[in-house]
Amino acid sequence: MTDTELLALAADLALQAATLIMDIRARGFETLSKADDTPVTEADQQAEALILRGLRAACPEIPVIAEEEIAAGHVVHPSAQYWLVDPLDGTREFAAGREDFTVNVGLVRDGRAVLGAVALPAYGEVFGGIVGQGAWKRVGGVQQPIAARKPPEAGLDVLASRHYADDPRLAEFLAGQKMASLRNLGSAVKFVRLAEGVADLYPRLGRTMEWDTAAPQAVLEAAGGHVRVLPGGEPLRYGKPGWENPHFLCTGA
Repeated sequence: MTDTELLALAADLALQAATLIMDIRARGFETLSKADDTPVTEADQQAEALILRGLRAACPEIPVIAEEEIAAGHVVHPSAQYWLVDPLDGTREFAAGREDFTVNVGLVRDGRAVLGAVALPAYGEVFGGIVGQGAWKRVGGVQQPIAARKPPEAGLDVLASRHYADDPRLAEFLAGQKMASLRNLGSAVKFVRLAEGVADLYPRLGRTMEWDTAAPQAVLEAAGGHVRVLPGGEPLRYGKPGWENPHFLCTGA
């Protein structure tokens, strides 16, 4: 399959999972805790099962690393190319009745996130991108290209994690920056808002896993933005021990 075909597959499965997630929300669900005390719901589990079936049926030669399978102890040994899947990024947001949660389906090749699809179920939006080829946003079946922006003269529109809103490291990091606004949101929504050019900066100073970031990083970089490790500034890469990311900074163009 070409990268265009792989992205179409990822976007279609992310959209199917988004529909399933909203159906489960509408009828009600139970929230449980995993071994690491993070929440999990039926929506996480069923959305992941749907995505895994689709990816493994369409391209069985590409390994899939998915959040809930890893949490259940399923060991996958990645090759030079593999999928990273977070079926419901922002489970806390979903369980609390908020809107900022996503479905992330990204492809890693030689340690780099090269393409990804990110669905925002509560907003009815799907984002996609192939690094070096451009990014798009689809709403109601209408797809338009998107691009990250340069910082406006009025100052930076900054997005930050809702979960780490009171972290003193955030205030320290932003000290001295010319800011127009600061909003706290959950999940990978922050990446795609930078990708579509409605915000400028997202510092992540808390824990994330590779399946949280691969798809949205690909979308943001395809749109002309950047995701760089803090403090070194090198691009965020994949295949790290334990699948855990260092702190990083997302910026627009």
